Amino acid sequence: MPKANLYNMTGKQIGEVELSEAVFGIEPNVSVMHDAVKNHLANCRQGTQSALTRAEVSGGGRKPWRQKGTGHARQGSTRAPQWTHGGIVFAPKPRDYSYTLNKKVRRLALKSALSAKAASGDVLVVDKLEMGEIKTKTFAGFLSAVESKKALVVTACPNVVKSARNIPGVVTSPANLINVYDIVNANQVIIDQGALAVIEEVFA
Repeated sequence: MPKANLYNMTGKQIGEVELSEAVFGIEPNVSVMHDAVKNHLANCRQGTQSALTRAEVSGGGRKPWRQKGTGHARQGSTRAPQWTHGGIVFAPKPRDYSYTLNKKVRRLALKSALSAKAASGDVLVVDKLEMGEIKTKTFAGFLSAVESKKALVVTACPNVVKSARNIPGVVTSPANLINVYDIVNANQVIIDQGALAVIEEVFA
């Protein structure tokens, strides 16, 4: 049974908590995790790049010189790709890069990422991850106490989310919206004990 250290909001370790074998104790599937990260990055692409083809650039309506007898190579337009200010060959156009993965693949990738973090001891559980006010300095002090810098913080507390959003390297997410990229990209995964119950219930 995998375990994780349990902390309070002062950053003091107060015990251990057992993690679900079905979510945090499987053999990580690296190939599926790679597929999930590629899918996430592809879905994040805006796909707004655009360049002009020879049909779209301005000018070049007439043939610049006669076909034969000039000593030049034959040319049909001054806006062909080989000319300065000419069009782009196979110009990139706006497109949608997103695609979907099977639900079972996404779930396996998520559980593999969580299991890999749990196996390396990088899953931290907080008994009650909440703050009475929005204070970046307070939350930064908590992260320093648990020796965490680049972290994924899983919580639904609005004050924690707003306190952490200005700290470089820290990403927050509710339990039902965690993704493989954020887990793999973080050095530690800090989970509220209430959010942990949601994760184990939803993904087990």
